[in-house]
Amino acid sequence: MQFGVFTVGDVTTDPTTGHTPSEAERITSMVTIAQKAEEVGLDVFATGEHHNPPFVPSSPTTMLGYVAARTRRIILSTSTTLITTNDPVKIAEDFAMLQHLAGGRVDLMMGRGNTAPVYPWFGKDIRDGIPLALENYALLHRLWREESVDWDGRFRTPLRSFTSTPRPLDGLPPFVWHGSIRSPEIAEQAAYYGDGFFANHIFWPKEHFIRLVELYRARFEHYGHGTADQATVGLGGQVFLRKNSQDAVREFRPYFDNAPVYGHGPSLEEFTEQTPLTVGSPQEVIDKTLTFREHFGDYQRQLFLLDHAGLPLTTVLEQLDLLGEEVIPVLRKEMDGMRPARVPDGPTHTARLETARTETVRESAG
Repeated sequence: MQFGVFTVGDVTTDPTTGHTPSEAERITSMVTIAQKAEEVGLDVFATGEHHNPPFVPSSPTTMLGYVAARTRRIILSTSTTLITTNDPVKIAEDFAMLQHLAGGRVDLMMGRGNTAPVYPWFGKDIRDGIPLALENYALLHRLWREESVDWDGRFRTPLRSFTSTPRPLDGLPPFVWHGSIRSPEIAEQAAYYGDGFFANHIFWPKEHFIRLVELYRARFEHYGHGTADQATVGLGGQVFLRKNSQDAVREFRPYFDNAPVYGHGPSLEEFTEQTPLTVGSPQEVIDKTLTFREHFGDYQRQLFLLDHAGLPLTTVLEQLDLLGEEVIPVLRKEMDGMRPARVPDGPTHTARLETARTETVRESAG
């Protein structure tokens, strides 16, 4: 089981102090968070991709390449790579390069994005969102696996005998997650390719996401990649921790109430009841996170959102200490202990490479 944090990179005013970080401050803090995540024993750091204020992570591979040079173990991922508005050729090249720089500690999560204006900014039409996601990934999948690609599609110019460079590290493309909060077509796409499916269920009730995950698992088995419970599933989550729940609620409430993404709507209590958000003690976070397995089955990756809504960096680093010292060791032991032997662990380059080599030997022997 892999545990990590993801950031959306928002620049938000701290409602308790009135301080608004500069873009430079926010970018630097994201790097600090990634390094701290590795220090406290987390497995994954992931960043979103946004091209509009108040967000700063417009170039995830640039940030992750910088972080790669300052870390040694942690997996570096995106929590969204916009497969709809990025050129698949550039994605193929950028992430293969990042693979080499990070020694294989790289994967990525494909997403359509939830900001309508981003499509025309990159010459696309939001009404083509699903067709773009399907066609662009079909090309990307081939670019990483074929030395010479001929391609004709609807949304880009043709390719003739094109070779994407550099080639994936060890001939093994980065692991791909397909992220969705509402689209069954994306769950189907993930299942078709045997990739991972990530349900970032941080805003909506679990029942909606249970249906998406169940669809993905059933179709994963249908396409012959393994049994339904062997499909690779990731989940999002949000936490705010203090030693006792009263302090956590009191401290986090002004951030929740004023946050652009969910403030001025349901109360903090309503939101924590209906979504994965946990505001409380380490034990409360452990207890609630363990219920995710009851709802979704055994899964491979859990990412938490910590650095949002204007929370100062010092507070986020304190959250990481509590998460790494008191929460993750318990969750890891419990989750791994309950997972049947036939259900795979979270994907890593090393493990996937060993599997690929074993299969090659088996095929040669056959």
